[in-house]
Amino acid sequence: MKILFVADPLDSFKLAKDSTYAMMVEAAKRGHELYFALQEGLMWKRGRVLGECSRISLTGATGSWYRVEGAGEPPLAEFDAVLMRKDPPFDTEYVASTWLLELAKAEGAKVFNDPRAVRDHSEKLAIAKYAQFTVPTLVPRLDAQLQEFIDEHSDVVLKPLDGMGGASIFRVAAGDPNRNVIVETLLRDGAKSVMAQRYIPEIRDGDKRILLIAGKPVPHCLARIPKPGETRGNLAAGGTGVAKPLSKRDLEIALALGPGLAGQGLLLVGLDVIGDWLTEINVTSPTCFQEITQQTGFSVAGMFLDALEAACRP
Repeated sequence: MKILFVADPLDSFKLAKDSTYAMMVEAAKRGHELYFALQEGLMWKRGRVLGECSRISLTGATGSWYRVEGAGEPPLAEFDAVLMRKDPPFDTEYVASTWLLELAKAEGAKVFNDPRAVRDHSEKLAIAKYAQFTVPTLVPRLDAQLQEFIDEHSDVVLKPLDGMGGASIFRVAAGDPNRNVIVETLLRDGAKSVMAQRYIPEIRDGDKRILLIAGKPVPHCLARIPKPGETRGNLAAGGTGVAKPLSKRDLEIALALGPGLAGQGLLLVGLDVIGDWLTEINVTSPTCFQEITQQTGFSVAGMFLDALEAACRP
């Protein structure tokens, strides 16, 4: 197979943690050809969707870990699989990329995750489709609505809908002296929507990342445990990742959501679960492959490549 990875610059990869790198290593091990493009390398040209691509091979080294073996502007439809692995933020340019990838799909390209499904799934707001698995949640733009929610639940978490990596997430108590300024900062006088959720004390045990591959759960999650004094478990915010077997409730949520998400063309999904509650559904560039594999021995990349190969068979 010829596999095109659309991702962040290769030199920015942290090899011990990067899930895209784990995918590349597994794909190379199986004899697949690896190609790479930046998001900005996608284009509509001469009536087709092309990519400014480089063929690469892996050296096995930790320093210069890849070698460029050729470059060109092939149609995306010439690849057996196109993996959109560009990290958020999900901004206007990301949306434009989904439009291009959707055109490429119409030309015959097999794109994962499906660009329309990615565009249609707000990673925060998608949980509204599965309210039976969520804590009390509000998504407003008006100050009075948000203030009322804080008064009702006393201890809440506020986060912007377009945030990532734990950025701009606040825990706010009803009596917090900074309450008003936090609300004003996030809402920006009604210009931005904000998600408010009742605080879940089980965050002390970790914000669990559950991976779904072709609708089936990886048997271990990665519990991202906040550092002392923090309420955010995100690894980018200093959390510690601990692999754990899925609990009965984790499995219940995964099995309930998996088939429907896979049916929309979402080959890889990351569910975020705190305690017994679903908090986010990640579809852009889910990660945690390497941490789970390193701690449990289960090959997440192997499971992913099995699913990718099956999805690309004629």
